[in-house]
Amino acid sequence: MRAFIPISRYLLVLFTLLVVGNVIADESSLRVSPTSLNVVAGSSSNVTVSGYSGTVQVTSSKTSVATVSYTKGVATIKGIKAGTAKITVKDRKKSKEVTVTVVDAPVSSLTVSPSFLSFNVGVSANVAVTNASGTVTVTSSDNSVATASYANGSITVKGIKAGSAILTAKDSKTSRQIQVTVLSTSVPPPAASGNYTLLAWNDLGMHCMDGLDFSVFAILPPYNTLHAQLKNKSGKLISSGVTLTYEAVADSTGSINTGSYTKTNFWDWAGSLVGLNPAKDVGVNLDGLASGTPAPGNETPSLAPAPMTYNTEYRWFEAEGIPITPFDDAGKKNFYPTVKVVAKDLSGKELATTTTVLPVSDEMTCKGCHASTASTNPAEIAAKPAAGWVNDANPDKDWKRNILRLHDEKQLSNALYQSALVQTGYKAQGLLATADSGKPVLCVGCHASNAYFDKLNKKTVMGGIAGIKPFTQDLHNKHASVKDPATQLVLDSSGDRTACYLCHPGSATKCLRGAMGKAVDTNGQSLMSCQSCHGNMAAVASPTRQGWFNEPTCESCHNSAAPGKRAISGVNVSGKEIVPTDHTFATNANAPVPGLNLYRFSTGHGGLQCEACHGSTHAEYPSLHVDDNTQSIAVQGHSGTVAECKACHTTVPTTVNGGPHGMHTTGDAWVKSHEDANKNGTATTPSCAYCHGTTSAGTPLSAIKVAKTINAGEFGIKNWSAGYQVSCFSCHNGPNP
Repeated sequence: MRAFIPISRYLLVLFTLLVVGNVIADESSLRVSPTSLNVVAGSSSNVTVSGYSGTVQVTSSKTSVATVSYTKGVATIKGIKAGTAKITVKDRKKSKEVTVTVVDAPVSSLTVSPSFLSFNVGVSANVAVTNASGTVTVTSSDNSVATASYANGSITVKGIKAGSAILTAKDSKTSRQIQVTVLSTSVPPPAASGNYTLLAWNDLGMHCMDGLDFSVFAILPPYNTLHAQLKNKSGKLISSGVTLTYEAVADSTGSINTGSYTKTNFWDWAGSLVGLNPAKDVGVNLDGLASGTPAPGNETPSLAPAPMTYNTEYRWFEAEGIPITPFDDAGKKNFYPTVKVVAKDLSGKELATTTTVLPVSDEMTCKGCHASTASTNPAEIAAKPAAGWVNDANPDKDWKRNILRLHDEKQLSNALYQSALVQTGYKAQGLLATADSGKPVLCVGCHASNAYFDKLNKKTVMGGIAGIKPFTQDLHNKHASVKDPATQLVLDSSGDRTACYLCHPGSATKCLRGAMGKAVDTNGQSLMSCQSCHGNMAAVASPTRQGWFNEPTCESCHNSAAPGKRAISGVNVSGKEIVPTDHTFATNANAPVPGLNLYRFSTGHGGLQCEACHGSTHAEYPSLHVDDNTQSIAVQGHSGTVAECKACHTTVPTTVNGGPHGMHTTGDAWVKSHEDANKNGTATTPSCAYCHGTTSAGTPLSAIKVAKTINAGEFGIKNWSAGYQVSCFSCHNGPNP
């Protein structure tokens, strides 16, 4: 027996070592590097996480100062505002802290002018750089579109090919951005030489659709709207004796979209969803639907011209409900397909043409939080149904079926919900069972939506079910408290467009691309986001607000009480629209129905729609997307609001206040005429100082958009570059000779 004692002791020691080894191996050796760091507000820094055991979680003690997200061994910390925060990194055994100090971005007086350029391929332009600190460098976001070089206080920019690029000028303290649009040399010349001017536009600046699949549920069908107005060169609108058509045309990149039927299954389910059965590549038309007599549907743009009809009430030609999709004929995503509109007389003679975009996006999805996933990100799995993810192999159906399962779990015991299922003809077992049985669900069948607006009957065709909240109100209310998977901040706390882009088009689409959406501050940060006009999500969800109807108005920002007559927010701290006393830039009252004043239904100078000259909502001229600017360049020789008198007038009329917004004639003709103008203005006419200011600097309202030579009579010939802000001192005694 004694011979076995050493062996048993040996086994005991070995067992002990194995146990201790396992314990040691199970211990976490969590490490973070660095353990403290400084971050500039608006910038991000990384912390390396190593030696962790199991799942890693990261939190911030003050998300108002710094936020944190974690992916694969890296914690990304973003500075929000000046202050100090503790970042806690935790695995299943240990936790580590990182001290973060957020400092304000350095102040610099670096100035670049102009901050927006638009010119043709092969042309060079200069940007003046002043008040620089230290060495100045300049880079282009896309050298294949535009190159840039710096020397002696000037940036030289050269257009290489059609497209858009962002130039970044940087000194030792900060940076400034210059937005560049390079135009194809094939852009038609200004139309002033013809006898007519044709303007066409999309009504919303972006239309959304569900995408490829409509077999589970639908929020919005493929539905776009094209408007157009024709003017002769005496400035009169033409409403008869002409025909207008639209057709597909390649955009500046060569992409063309000539059909939709093979790109989505919408036509397979249209009858079940909306009770209409349009032919292939023909859309539904909401006009007249509220009274049971819908107008004929319009065709997807193709190589064959399709007719537009004249609307006598709005004095525009229209094609309502064009079923275009964001997939071009090569199968690539293109959110901005282009169409050509042609005006002819009754003999078939072409009078005028123009090109515009029909913007459409399927980026309005809920995949970020509702797609089946193995992620442990708390925000990504917060929407997981109690019964688990559906894990549908088709990604276009998966997130939709997850939503229906979750909706049923939350509502199926509700008597109102059960009643709604009966009223809509859905299965008593719920919406998922209904969809899985082959009957797709229409969300707005229960939740009222003014997106489905019948402008003929001036009412929504989707009035919802009594007691159930409208679609816009319900979605924004429920998601206001939802967390962003990237920042772990609730969406309602966000003040920029990233919160909205999680559901609306979008980080890829970049819907908010117009003059306001692309405005930046001295540090290159966006000045305006969705919340600047609409308020935060809780404000959008207010029961006192009607979705799609109670929208921001131009005068909420553009008024005499605003700094520089250009505020950067049209709502107050409660998210309610600011209503000024100055209505120089007002939308029309009671448009399209009493109590509303929507920009997309408002008219201005000469009966033209506001959107005809200023561009669509979210895409006001000049736009960041090159094809948005094609039309304004064609009719007046440069991008931006159609503001040159000769765009519509062969002979420019002389007027003190008969122009747009009470404006006077511009150019040589005004040099002598302005002497008799009332410098102090009238009840309906702004004073000179309203636009020109009281100093030599002028104001943005007096800026010219393209270089001009003016014969100022006794004051000589004036050569003003694009962007020059005209003031009284431009000619008269003062700082400017």
